[in-house]
This record gives sequence, C-alpha cells and structure tokens, in this order.
Amino acid sequence: VALESKDVNCAADQPLRMHLLRSATFVLDIGKERLLVDPMLCDVGQLKAMPGVSGLKILGSDGRKNPLVLLPANSEQLLHGLTGVLITHIHPDHLDAVAKGWIKDRNLPVWASASDVDYLKGKGLDDREIKDGSMGLRVELIPCEHGRGVVGWLAGVVVGYFLSAPGQASIYITGDTVITPEVTDVLRRLAPDVVLAPAGAANFGLGSDLLFTVEEMRQLCSMVQSKLVFYHLETLDHCPTTRVFLRALVKEEGAEGKTLIPDDGETLEFAAPGVSNTEPSVVTRALSGGFQGMMMQLSVDL
Repeated sequence: VALESKDVNCAADQPLRMHLLRSATFVLDIGKERLLVDPMLCDVGQLKAMPGVSGLKILGSDGRKNPLVLLPANSEQLLHGLTGVLITHIHPDHLDAVAKGWIKDRNLPVWASASDVDYLKGKGLDDREIKDGSMGLRVELIPCEHGRGVVGWLAGVVVGYFLSAPGQASIYITGDTVITPEVTDVLRRLAPDVVLAPAGAANFGLGSDLLFTVEEMRQLCSMVQSKLVFYHLETLDHCPTTRVFLRALVKEEGAEGKTLIPDDGETLEFAAPGVSNTEPSVVTRALSGGFQGMMMQLSVDL
C-alpha cells in the first residue's frame, strides 16, 4: 500500500473517531487533530522485534513472522490528513522502523511521554513531550503495568492517555497494561466516554501475560460503564485472542450493547454524551525505565 498523508479539515465540532489500521495502530480524530497512534507500518513478516529475531513468542512459537496480516486496503485513505503522531511506548509493534522513516519523511510531530522523547529525538523525529493542554486537549498520562513482576520491568515504561476535547466524547487509551489501581482510578474518577483496551492477551510463552488477561477482559466488561473497544488483535504471534472468541466472551458477560470489536480498516464514531469529572488523581506512580530504558541506549534501530 502506498502510504501518503494529505491535508483534510479536522474540526472540534466533529464526533470523536477511531480508525483502526491493525493491531495497536489506529488514527484518532480528536479536537482539531488527526493523530496516528502507535504506528507499525511494516509489511507482513518484516517486524524486527530485536536483532535476528522475528517472532515475539519465546516459548511455543510456531515460527510465524510478524506482523501476520497486511495493513487494510483502505490504509492510504485512513492516513490522509495527519497532523501528528501519538506514542504510548517505543516497542517495535507500536513504533517500527518503517514508521520512523515514514514519519520523518513527512515532518510530523511525535507526541510522547517524557520518558520517550530523548529516544525519539535520537531517531531524528520531531519529538514533543505531551502534557495537559497539548494540541488544545485535556491530557492525563496514566502509568501502565505491561505485565506483572519481572515481565513488567523488562517491558519498561508504558503510558496510557486520557484525552478530551471540548464538545467531543472523552477517550481513555489504556496502553499496554493489566488491571492496576491506576486503571481502576481512571474509570472511576474520569469516567471516560470511550475506553480502548488491548485484548490480545499477549504472552511470551513464559511468565505472566503482558496485557489484560482473559479474566481481566471479563472484569472490564463490568467495570466500564461507557463504550468499550477491544483491539490489538490477530496480528502478532504472541497475541492469541481472536475476535470470534472475544465476541463470545462479551456475549457471556452481557456487554454486547456497549462493547465494540472493530475489524482492521473499520471506523468507529462516538457522539459526545457529557462532560468529564475534574477531580484530581488519587493514584500516582513514578515512570522508571527498567530494562527497556537500558536498551534504549543501544544504537540498534528497532
């Protein structure tokens, strides 16, 4: 697919829209922005997880190379009119080498947490630290736990984002995480109108899951009182959850009316139902680099 970015009109009086490309990569229309979120743009089988390694499942791998599926046929259309890029973390399935070059060629600003801006700058990207008020949006960064114990430490710094623009639905991009006090706090305190939750149940084949477990996805079906979107599916060898399985799970939980499981290339639109709470956060967590922070010092372009 020939991927281009062209100018379009993004107005704050338009509905919040999510356009799913594949896995964790999507385009978000919010406020006056059209943001490419966590871009993995490489072709099938071309993802470099680390030097000499194509798979992400360490034990029990079937030898498939990532990503497992193509970008959708309408990718070029979905990528029109981008105003910037938003990164939750710098793992290669959220920012691959192809995406880095594509972004650099188009001089797009890349918004990320303070923990990642130096890395992005080192790759020659137009890095911008995202804070409350960036892009005219209400922004809150939510620390993630990308797996428990040593698995989470190895994964390094990951953040989720609560974002809202005047006159639009608010959205909580949980980022790659399991259920934590921070996740529970955001759902209670900020009551986001839309919650995006990665549902691949990623696992390296050893250790704990890297994302919401199947049981935690069941919990989310009851915890989330607004629209719940499950994504980050059917693209990587270490994410076994399928859409068919998830639809059955959602039905069992009686959450069909509020839960969406988009296909690659699908667009979801959300009307603005109300104004979010402004109570200050009661849970904070320091962002520390862990093993990922150490590896960021390497010159290997992943």
